[in-house]
Amino acid sequence: MLKKLLVVMATMLFVSSISIGQYENTNQSKFKQLREELPTPNSYRTASGAPGHEYYQQKADYVMHMKLDDENTRLYGEETITYHNNSPDILNYLWLQLDQNVRSKDSNTHATSTGGANERVTIGQLKRLNPDFDGGFKITNVTDSEGIALKYTINQTMMRVDLPVPLSSGDNVIFNIDWWYNINNTNEIGGRSGYEPFEEDGNNVYCIAQFFPRMCVYNEVEGWQNKQFLGRGEFALVFGDYDVKLTVPSDHLVASTGELQNPDEVLSKEQRRRLENAESEHVQPVVIATKEEAEERMKGKAKDSRTWHFKAKNVRDFGWASSRRFIWDAMGVPMSDGRTVMAASMYIK
Repeated sequence: MLKKLLVVMATMLFVSSISIGQYENTNQSKFKQLREELPTPNSYRTASGAPGHEYYQQKADYVMHMKLDDENTRLYGEETITYHNNSPDILNYLWLQLDQNVRSKDSNTHATSTGGANERVTIGQLKRLNPDFDGGFKITNVTDSEGIALKYTINQTMMRVDLPVPLSSGDNVIFNIDWWYNINNTNEIGGRSGYEPFEEDGNNVYCIAQFFPRMCVYNEVEGWQNKQFLGRGEFALVFGDYDVKLTVPSDHLVASTGELQNPDEVLSKEQRRRLENAESEHVQPVVIATKEEAEERMKGKAKDSRTWHFKAKNVRDFGWASSRRFIWDAMGVPMSDGRTVMAASMYIK
């Protein structure tokens, strides 16, 4: 018995010494200096935190056309990306984020998820234990600007595209990606993006984010940021311009990043008049689409579609929502530079 006790004590001391050794050369003070956490200052990043004289940011512009299949809760997309290499480096390949792959059946997310069980277990908890949802991007095409296939490799939530010709500093490359994916039911498996069904009238509310293959960040500290996405956490993204067309059922209203380009094609004459009034109203929101109009749209499901066109300049990401249930109000907010920015909200009936 004494021998066993000595073995246990020796083991505990050994483990303790390892734990102490791991931290003995690390400053654990709450008042330690920032230089221990931040990259070493250089010509790109100064010690003050301001950009250095050689600071750069990459740029990625997107032209996209998305099609929402409401009957099958599926989203189809095609995009053209123009990637601007503003770095001093020559790039032989590009990395993109495939955030939707966090919902693939073979995603590492399922293996790393933790949870508990009690007397009551929800359907969502059971589905996370044994996922049967066929999520994730189905990439159908990756080509250059001439339509020639590009070699690419998918590694879970990341995709590397190999360039046939190295991308020099100051140049840009244009390439295309086509894809589709099944939209997740947020009532069943959760998620910050997906659709919420309303069984009483058969209508869905779609809140869509992380819906397109998007460029990873490239900088002088990490190179390509191609760390896997496991469902929690956020990553920096590349700023750029977006030109996005969203084809949805004709009785849907769409909220989106950017400015609506074709109100004459997607709004009624009365809704356009209200929207114009909202631009000059700086005190109270103006209702663009009423509760009564939402109730009328919800009585049936349109078989035809309508395309909403939005543009956004110099933004880091793009998101949108679509539903028959939406009520819409908006108000113009004057800016100090003379512009009027629309503050709008869509909420469900």
